Amino acid sequence: MENTSNMISILFYGTSEFAVPSLEALLGDRTGTVGAGNRFKVVGVVTQPDRPVGRHATMQKSAVKIAAEKFGIPVLQFEQVKSDEALEKLSTLKADVAVVASFGQIIPQRVLDLYKYGMVNVHSSLLPKYRGASPITAAIANGDEETGVTIMLIDAKMDHGPILDMWPTKIEPTDTTATLTPRLAELGAELLARTLPDYIDGKIKPVEQDHDKATTVKLLNREDGRLDPATKSANELERLVRANDPWPGTFIEVEGKRLKVLACEVDGATDEPAGTRYQVDGMPALACADSVGLILTTVQPEGKPPLEGAAFLRGARDWS
Repeated sequence: MENTSNMISILFYGTSEFAVPSLEALLGDRTGTVGAGNRFKVVGVVTQPDRPVGRHATMQKSAVKIAAEKFGIPVLQFEQVKSDEALEKLSTLKADVAVVASFGQIIPQRVLDLYKYGMVNVHSSLLPKYRGASPITAAIANGDEETGVTIMLIDAKMDHGPILDMWPTKIEPTDTTATLTPRLAELGAELLARTLPDYIDGKIKPVEQDHDKATTVKLLNREDGRLDPATKSANELERLVRANDPWPGTFIEVEGKRLKVLACEVDGATDEPAGTRYQVDGMPALACADSVGLILTTVQPEGKPPLEGAAFLRGARDWS
């Protein structure tokens, strides 16, 4: 029979698919990870409420809730974790430490104060760079050659707390947010498994961030996907298309309708005026601000399925 009297109890806060590997690591569902053995116990999961999705507004559970139910872990859901109701319920669990990964709410000081060892966060950038809601997208869009994960302690300011450890990784030239996110999720889970026991044992001293070097990135919206070849270079736009895959996507307007740009590639120099639509070897292209063309290899017109650029162009009489 498992002896729970000396176990470290963990409350896990997470919502998106990015957080699932970290939860699995805490549960020992991965060989050699922190949850294995009889030292740590996940006493519950806190996640965002179920949300309506799609045309029929079907209620959908978060990825973390689905994982928690699979392992039989109690699930708590609050519209606002800062509410009195949330605080009352969270305090009854009496966890020793909280682990946070892609939770989606700001955590107030009175919740932070519930845990003997504080709240340990798995963050998807190399802090202090890219604090905030969209660090993976920002790293790709800005042309960074590397990014990584940081294990840190949460304080009352966003992504401001001291660092326990970090792990860099290369951003490949073809990476999108869709491909890079799961790699960082796995790295974060592995680093969490290495870091948490040493932190609990006092073997890791938290290191203050260099706040003067901090950059903050915002929560994205659909309008952030608008491509403006008249003011941006071809390389900037190509990176933005990859960065905004899958959300919020990228688009241009053609004859008053949005044309989604799903994939593109940088072409050579062009004499066409910046912002002009033209053709290159039967493919749609945009003349960018640096006098370089951007070929649209996959697009999606409003209300239609995705098309290869050449197929789209055959039916686009007003392209150029």
